[in-house]
Amino acid sequence: MAEKPPPYPEQAQAPGFYPPQQGYNPQQPAYPFQQPGYPPQTTQYGNQPGYTNTTTTIIQQPTAVLATVSFRESPVAMTCPNCRASVVTGINYVTGTLTWLACLGLCVIGCDGGCCLIPFCLDSMKDVEHVCPSCGTQVGVYRRM
Repeated sequence: MAEKPPPYPEQAQAPGFYPPQQGYNPQQPAYPFQQPGYPPQTTQYGNQPGYTNTTTTIIQQPTAVLATVSFRESPVAMTCPNCRASVVTGINYVTGTLTWLACLGLCVIGCDGGCCLIPFCLDSMKDVEHVCPSCGTQVGVYRRM
């Protein structure tokens, strides 16, 4: 059998081991302005003479919200430019140019006995208004024609 290797000399250390620094004291603060112990001591200033309380108010200017929103036939999630609420728009169907042209076209081909009024009953022939449910302001329109 093989013999055991000789022990390390007293001054040599194992690889990756670093001796403690000279004069290291774990109770001593790392910076001279800190007090030993935890948590650090703080001073409450409150309403003492010579100190004032300051409040900073940041006002953010509105951005062009309508430029990035494309209004179609379905409700849209957006920020209302009037009340600044984050909402999903409500939609209303209103008579538009396509509705009237379809009515006129049906009259021209001979459906003037009442069938020409069918486009006024179909939501797919009407324009769509987008309304803020919070404040009731019209925020956009989708025109079919």
